Amino acid sequence: MKRRTRSPEGPLDRLRWPIRLTWLGLLAERIVRSFWPLWTVVFALVAVAAFRLQDYVPVEIAWAGLLAGIAVFVGGLWTGLGRFRIPTLDEVLDRLDSRLPGRPIAALRDRQAIGVDDPESTQIWQAHQARMADRAAKAKAVEPDLRLSRQDPFALRYVALLGLILALGFGSIWQVAGFSPLPGGAAVAAGPAWEGWIKPPLYTGKPTIYLSDIKTDDLSVPQGSAVTLRLYGKVGALTVAETVSGRTGKIAPAFAADQSFPITRSGELSINGRGGRSWSVSVIPDEKPAVRILDRPQRQANGEMRLPFRATDDYGVVKGKAVIALDLAKIDRRYGLAAAPEPRAPIVLDLPMPINGKRSDFNGVLSDNLQKNAWANLPVTITLTVTDAAGQQSDPATMEVDLPGKRFFDPLAAAVIEMRRDLLWSRANGERTDEILRAITWQPQGFIKNQSAYLLLRVAMRRLEAGIAAPGGLTVAVRDEVAEALWQVAITLERGTLSDALDRLKQAQDKLSEAIRRGASKDEIAKLMDDLNQALRNYVARLAEQQQGKDQQTAQNQNTQTITGDQMQQMLNRLQQLMEQGKMAEAQRLLDALRNLTQNMRVAQGAGGMQVPGSNAMKGLSDTLRKQQGLSDKTFQDLQNRFAQQLGQQPGGQGQPGAEGQNGSTGAQGEGSQGNGGQTPTPGAGPGPRQGQGQGTGPGDLAQQQQALRQELNRQLQGLLPGDGTAEGRAARDALDRAGRAMDQAAQDLQSGDNAHALDQQAQALDALRKGLHSMDQAMAKGLPDGPQQSGQADGAGRGGQSDPLGRQVGDAGAIGTQQNLLQGPDVYRRAQQLLDELRKRSGDLSRPQIERDYLRRLLQLF
Repeated sequence: MKRRTRSPEGPLDRLRWPIRLTWLGLLAERIVRSFWPLWTVVFALVAVAAFRLQDYVPVEIAWAGLLAGIAVFVGGLWTGLGRFRIPTLDEVLDRLDSRLPGRPIAALRDRQAIGVDDPESTQIWQAHQARMADRAAKAKAVEPDLRLSRQDPFALRYVALLGLILALGFGSIWQVAGFSPLPGGAAVAAGPAWEGWIKPPLYTGKPTIYLSDIKTDDLSVPQGSAVTLRLYGKVGALTVAETVSGRTGKIAPAFAADQSFPITRSGELSINGRGGRSWSVSVIPDEKPAVRILDRPQRQANGEMRLPFRATDDYGVVKGKAVIALDLAKIDRRYGLAAAPEPRAPIVLDLPMPINGKRSDFNGVLSDNLQKNAWANLPVTITLTVTDAAGQQSDPATMEVDLPGKRFFDPLAAAVIEMRRDLLWSRANGERTDEILRAITWQPQGFIKNQSAYLLLRVAMRRLEAGIAAPGGLTVAVRDEVAEALWQVAITLERGTLSDALDRLKQAQDKLSEAIRRGASKDEIAKLMDDLNQALRNYVARLAEQQQGKDQQTAQNQNTQTITGDQMQQMLNRLQQLMEQGKMAEAQRLLDALRNLTQNMRVAQGAGGMQVPGSNAMKGLSDTLRKQQGLSDKTFQDLQNRFAQQLGQQPGGQGQPGAEGQNGSTGAQGEGSQGNGGQTPTPGAGPGPRQGQGQGTGPGDLAQQQQALRQELNRQLQGLLPGDGTAEGRAARDALDRAGRAMDQAAQDLQSGDNAHALDQQAQALDALRKGLHSMDQAMAKGLPDGPQQSGQADGAGRGGQSDPLGRQVGDAGAIGTQQNLLQGPDVYRRAQQLLDELRKRSGDLSRPQIERDYLRRLLQLF
């Protein structure tokens, strides 16, 4: 058979569109393979021109790059034209036929060579042609193969394409029209041109000024700004003249294409030539920073120094430092300080800078603990300086003070610290320090009561003696080791480990007296007052324990003075107030009176009841209990009113506007003047319903009342309580702490409007208050000689037969009822709680008569 090249006809006419599309694909394939270097170079040149990269390289490199691009373009065009061929029909049909089984297109184009005259042979040939025509009818266009991985293994075409995309997105395509390897591009062709800008220092926060956009001839820029100018066109066509930099020495010529210089002073800046400009530049000076010490340094109780200061600058302070130097002229050069001091470098501390916010004007506090420094409590000069971003330093702010350090009020501890100071002052004081320490530790019985401190001191002395006797003398390392040991000895002596409560109390009083004499700071006063308060509590508790079961009748004479715990707490508060106000003479007299009082203190009891510190606290806590019960009732009533309003009903009873105030007033009168025939209310009856109860009390009012009760409980806990230091006292304080936490939670619930949960927390607070009162009552009863029953009788007689509304005698410490148990058995408290819950339930039952509910509420206020 013979294959011929001719136009498709007959059955091939149906393949017209697959043939055309395949021809286009084959054409695209040959164009891409022949001319891909061409468009790669074009894309690259367009990207360079759009970004004006030629302006950032030397002219020689720009020219070389342009010529290389042109050469590659021409070479790619020549090679592509020599390689490119337009696809023929035979090539298209062959590609189509290669995708079909049996190559039917080639079969359709064949002719019958033999048997043309034989009908049967002709019939077979026609059947074969028909079968091939059916197969050819299924032909589809063949997609072109545009892959260039073999021709471009480094994917340079994609790099150029990416550059073009970036140029279209971020560059300026209009720059392509003015492409030139010379800096300035089209401007060179158009004539001389220039561009320039002034960039202020970064720390000023000012924006960059583009000179071509400035319409005026006057400029004000910060000092230190940098000018950058670029001149385009023929060399010498434009020149720069300026008087703002003050440059001397070797300077670039005025016609240089690139010029940069700083602005250091006011002057003129001009660009001479066609299209030039001139400006009068005014410099905004960068002022020096300033720093000021606001107050004298404060000494904390732990010896830490706190020095307040203020720093300012027009643009902001970047750093600062404090230099502390010894002021030899102000030192009393006697005793251990008479020797020449060893040279020590000044103490340099970095000033704290704000982490956020502006630093142009801020207040700061320099804090550091220099209590172990050799200059602690000696005259020094403190010098503060700050620096701005331009490197300018402020004028120094100096203050002459004694370097704050920890002060020791125990005489022995103060003596040890003085020897430590002398040793750090100069190693020449080693022998003198050893002699004085030997004198201090000679016969320590009765003088050094802290055995641990005594042993530590003896070890330090032996180390000091060994260092002095060494061939090279006392070294710096040994001196510092001994100084650290002496510091630990002084701390141990100052803290004290006395076991006797009276000695602890006397020690606290002596320290406070020494602090008054030396003028202690507020922080030191607060710490010493806390120590005195704790020592006094321990002493009273131990004194009460020692006198249990003893006959105290010797103290029951007419000349005996009694003082309650609240009165003693008032004395301590007054003492602290006088010291903080600087009235040291009055404070010393009050401290002497307190000292005499504690030296002659005894736990007294008699017809007036047990007079131990904190006895009146029972009355205050009982009042707090009653107030908490009243607030719980108000909370319950407010919850009832809410439910009634949600049901669309008027709140009954107390919930009606004005009803509670009237009822409360009636209840108060019933218990007071009216109910007793015009007599004053009995102390046991307790207060009637409080004014305003139930008159639209909001969640905020209830929360404020609850918080006020919590603050009152805190105040009571700060004083002396019965049984402090005993197991009962600790149990009482634990219970009151639980009550306080429950009050806090109740206040939060009331503020958020959750009265139901607030009632639960108030119930827990009430239960804890009752348990605390019970524990304190037990603690007080243990101090009575004849037991609780006798005390209750004596107390009742002493109060003149005062009774509660049920006819019972008022108990100890103002408590309602007597010490006699109305309920017997171990389940007393649970039964009492059940009775209270039932009373609350009935008082909130709106179906009961108003008068009955009023009586139940008044009864609940007593508990």
